[in-house]
Amino acid sequence: MTTFTLNGRSTTLDAEPATPVLWALRDQLGMTGTKFGCGVAQCGACTVHVNGQPIRSCVTPLAAVAGARVTTIEGIEADRVGKAVVEAWIRHDVAQCGYCQSGQVMSATALLQRIKRPTDAQIDAAMAGIVCRCGTYQRIRAAIKDAAASLA
Repeated sequence: MTTFTLNGRSTTLDAEPATPVLWALRDQLGMTGTKFGCGVAQCGACTVHVNGQPIRSCVTPLAAVAGARVTTIEGIEADRVGKAVVEAWIRHDVAQCGYCQSGQVMSATALLQRIKRPTDAQIDAAMAGIVCRCGTYQRIRAAIKDAAASLA
């Protein structure tokens, strides 16, 4: 049994401790907003927050989140910064296919929680490794700057 806080609610799962968090979320909890992309922590589609830090859930074992706070894309708008990021994403029409967007939003939110007015270099560094096959990187950067401005 693994107990953790998921999007503000205590959650206990009866699953193998080695089960990747991604599959526990999707298969056992029905939370399909977090996507499977590569399975080797290279694309970022599976990004969630654990105790406020972005992690790749496809390679993180369930045992690693025992007692932790886990936030998924389904719970990100409960956070003021997450809500601002989602709203900016919509204003800038960032998503095309949308597959990577949960990972993009989770990473952008983590960035703005750490750095209130990030530079282009800081944005690029924080978003590196989140692969957008549609290539909306300029809109992503614009949306992050917009969200930062709306939070100022």
